[in-house]
Amino acid sequence: MSKLASLAKDTAIYGLSSIVGRFLNYLLVPLYTHVIAASSGGYGVVTNLYAYTALILVILTFGMETTFFRFANKDGENPDTVFSTTMGIVGALTAVFLLGVFGFATPLCEWLGYADHHAYVLLMAATVALDAVQAIPFSFLRYKKKALKFAALKLLFIIMNIGLNLLYFVVLGKDDVYYVFSLNLVCTALITFFFIPELLAIKWRFDFSLLRRMLSYSWPILVLGIAGILNQAFDKMIFPWAYTRTSIHTMAEAQVELGVYGACVKVAMIMAMITQAFRYAYEPIVFAKAKDKDSKEYYAVAMKYFLIFTLFAFLCVMGYLNILKHIVRSDYHAGLQTIPIVMAAEIMMGIYFNLSFWYKLIDKTIWGAWFSFAGCAVLVAVNILFVPEYGYMACAWGGFAGYGTAMVLSYIVGQRKNPIAYPMGSITVYILITILFYLAIEWSNSNLPTVGALAVNTSVIFLFVAHVVHYDLPLGPILKRLHLKK
Repeated sequence: MSKLASLAKDTAIYGLSSIVGRFLNYLLVPLYTHVIAASSGGYGVVTNLYAYTALILVILTFGMETTFFRFANKDGENPDTVFSTTMGIVGALTAVFLLGVFGFATPLCEWLGYADHHAYVLLMAATVALDAVQAIPFSFLRYKKKALKFAALKLLFIIMNIGLNLLYFVVLGKDDVYYVFSLNLVCTALITFFFIPELLAIKWRFDFSLLRRMLSYSWPILVLGIAGILNQAFDKMIFPWAYTRTSIHTMAEAQVELGVYGACVKVAMIMAMITQAFRYAYEPIVFAKAKDKDSKEYYAVAMKYFLIFTLFAFLCVMGYLNILKHIVRSDYHAGLQTIPIVMAAEIMMGIYFNLSFWYKLIDKTIWGAWFSFAGCAVLVAVNILFVPEYGYMACAWGGFAGYGTAMVLSYIVGQRKNPIAYPMGSITVYILITILFYLAIEWSNSNLPTVGALAVNTSVIFLFVAHVVHYDLPLGPILKRLHLKK
């Protein structure tokens, strides 16, 4: 099977598990927003703590997911030794983290603003520790091309989590956010047992020489990851502080506003699903294909089709927003205006991810750190300056500006250091068409009855698909040109 066909197959499997999984997770959003009123600020607490765990997970995994792929595919390296050494690094960091959190729980909870709710912080610390340890076995499944098991475990976690949430919140009538965190920990712990076959099959050996080389490669990725996750989650971490900074607003008001923003951002996360699914399938293939003569042409084609799919998803979400908005309860709907901004930011993040391989493949990952920190600096500045006055709208625009900065810098420097002939003419046409169609959708949503707007929006989406089919499908000529067929 050709490389591109393999990418399509694996993307379908990873994408199905990711999209179905995120869709099932969406069922928790109406559940939580139903039992946790916007005015209570409870969903703001959930949003705030999950943002912190996202950052902690990046730190604990230490860039080792990408590093594992890089070294496992290097000539002369033993994949089992690479896996063992990677697990040793992540395991040690996780142990230190847990000792620190549980040893200094009281001052930590007070600093985070949860002095009366230590359990929230401790439960989430234990959960993120397990997530970090599991990240490497999940990467090993991707390396071994065990996409079905990977997808099955991801879906199993979500199904268990939804089932327990329905039991506690619907059947038993609970309404405390404590159960959001405790049920997450239970399900995460149960998934760990399914990695036992892979862990037993490994010939364990910790290589200190390999460790030094891996750390040299991974620390810029860690910096890159920290900057990247700050771009995604910093607004939700800093919002309570920034919103109350001028003493105009109270902490209770901040939690309410953050809950509204966090709930509506969930609607826009279909873009994150697509980016993640593409990454799971694309990353192993990129490193394996790095030695091929046509690799740059392959990367250029992959970029174009990634953009097509994400723009299509953007139009679908905006076109059917009148339906999708019911994912969250009506008292959260004030935040729906952030959705197109957040989705556009996610598209730029995905483009930035695709652009990032030029420095990963030449082992110059420090460039990624600089780009991401530049974007993060823009995001931080926007949030600090404008959140007190504009609230969560400043969060949305901060993410847009931050990702846009990182994307542009990576493209400019990449074209100088390791140029790739991306089809910029075709890409520009797709972007302009999407902007035009989005404006048409916004007009119909604002001026037509719901049924009429849905009819117009569906027609617009079909026009986009027709353009893709006419100009860029079927894939046969491209496959032949890239010599990727058998």
